Amino acid sequence: MKENNLIFSPSPNIHTSRTTPGAMKHVLIALLPAIFCALYFFGLPALSLLIVTVGVSILTEWLITKYMLRRPATIGDCSAALTGVLLALNLPANLPLWMGAVGAVIAIGIAKMAFGGLGCNIFNPALVGRVFLLISFPVAMTTWPLPDGGFGDADGATGATLLSLVKMNGADLDSFSRLSFLVGDVGGSMGEVSAIAILIGFAYLLIMRVIRWYIPIAVVLGLVLVDLGCGYPIGIDIISGGLLLGAVFMASDYVTSPMTRNGMLLYGLLIGVITAVIRRWGSYPEGMSFAILIMNGVTPLINRYMRPAKFSSVKKEVDK
Repeated sequence: MKENNLIFSPSPNIHTSRTTPGAMKHVLIALLPAIFCALYFFGLPALSLLIVTVGVSILTEWLITKYMLRRPATIGDCSAALTGVLLALNLPANLPLWMGAVGAVIAIGIAKMAFGGLGCNIFNPALVGRVFLLISFPVAMTTWPLPDGGFGDADGATGATLLSLVKMNGADLDSFSRLSFLVGDVGGSMGEVSAIAILIGFAYLLIMRVIRWYIPIAVVLGLVLVDLGCGYPIGIDIISGGLLLGAVFMASDYVTSPMTRNGMLLYGLLIGVITAVIRRWGSYPEGMSFAILIMNGVTPLINRYMRPAKFSSVKKEVDK
């Protein structure tokens, strides 16, 4: 007599033809424009950092699953590679490679595998790695290389980001060219320098139905509401810093974001508000990473009080 084996996996459990590796590959494809811009403006140092973070992320997950958890390898689902890419895009291109490797180990080993692997982690792994590096090595993490287009070697010139200048010197946002931020010709983390590249990736994810628009749009709306309330210029505040990168590729992470539409809207709105509050009145010029991690921790509470309608309730409404 054949025995039936039931396989249980962490929620949410949704019946669909899409697989985890397929979804991860779509996100990686959506990140290609941002990766291309990073390599174009920051050259070989950006490529080296990307290779290190991706390679160490994959190696760390393989070692943990094989020798500590003694499970079959999970690197084939591409989630470790995606974490490595996202981590690299959240770092300055001139960061020492060993620091990038440390961030990858923290992202995979602590933020992901310590909780049980993909689907069990509470916080976005790439952002945990970034925040760890920011707190541990603040000087290196806030020394931004200036763009040097053409896939060449960086010339070593560094400068402050616009948000840093505004925080320290009260620079006027309207005095900066919006075109520079749209195409990526500005200093900053590797993946946050080109708004157009991120928006192209966002459009791809929407077309392929990998994510919904609720969270990214709600994040921007939350920031706009605070900016309007305190009379802060909105345009460049949206396209500068890590707002778009975080809203599209990290706040919308399946595992760490709410499951219902209303939950997603509330979640995204509060991320935008917290980001704006940190930018305006906090000690850091950028608050996107902290905002997402804070709301990652609130996600279970949102899921508890904003549950999807029960099937029986929906049926009664239809019958009426």
